[in-house]
Amino acid sequence: MAHLNYYHYDFQAMGSPCAIQLYAGSAKKAKQAARMVMDDVYRLEAKYSRYRADSFVSSINRVAAQGGSIQVDDETAGLLDYAATCYQQSDGLFDITSGILRRAWNFKSGEIPSQETIQALLEKIGWHKIHWQRPVLAFTVAGMEIDFGGVVKEYAVDRAAALCREAGIEHGLINFGGDVKIIGPHDDGSPWRIAIRHPRIPGGVLHTLLLHSGALASSGDYERCITVNGIRYGHVLNPKTGWPVNYMAAVSVIGEFCVVAGSASTIGMLKGEDGPQWLNELGLPHLWVNVQGESGGPLLEKALM
Repeated sequence: MAHLNYYHYDFQAMGSPCAIQLYAGSAKKAKQAARMVMDDVYRLEAKYSRYRADSFVSSINRVAAQGGSIQVDDETAGLLDYAATCYQQSDGLFDITSGILRRAWNFKSGEIPSQETIQALLEKIGWHKIHWQRPVLAFTVAGMEIDFGGVVKEYAVDRAAALCREAGIEHGLINFGGDVKIIGPHDDGSPWRIAIRHPRIPGGVLHTLLLHSGALASSGDYERCITVNGIRYGHVLNPKTGWPVNYMAAVSVIGEFCVVAGSASTIGMLKGEDGPQWLNELGLPHLWVNVQGESGGPLLEKALM
């Protein structure tokens, strides 16, 4: 068997620090694989970033503002199908139309929005208000928006791992802002050590996992939050109430695909006190920590053994 060298590439994309770690027989092969991954991530960012006026998602939202309809390509249709499934499986809590709530919640301002402000936005939220029949996406209420922020980074992670495998890379790890997918174990067959950050202790580690395969995603009120009158308001917003979730502090889920682990961890957060039961019924390895500091889930139990 040919000797493999370890290569590491860091870059910034999708508002996150991104890392590609891989083993390859030559620097050239490693670089080609890394370049393919980066090009694909930049492509997805250009297509789905709501911060770019020239992105496809901005084109969709200009149509949505008028209450119109638009034809979408196959890749976008796949993401919309997945979002529709998540909406159904979460009883309407995972909702890609809820991004407009950020207009009310400015986590840099240190102020809580009024109920009137939130109520006005809630009238424009709800996947059920959209008529989606491949390839046509139609908006029944003017002023709606869609935001793929809860799906596209994890989708990019899964694609990155698949592209590396297609390029002949069998050992490596993709990490985009804490969303992880394993290409394959280290070249000696040993697992990757992956630390899950503590939601309340800066630089603190909640738990370390040893993984040979699969994907890991976490959701939590890690960075963006405001504290007003001693109450902490995180950035994970409930699309039904317009207010931040206030039970869970963080949820991590392992799945075969990062996109599934990501939506499951987000739904676990949004479910609040029902989160632990919902996660158990889902049956994927997970751990959770609530705002009181209580924690649970099979990943923790395994660690404590």
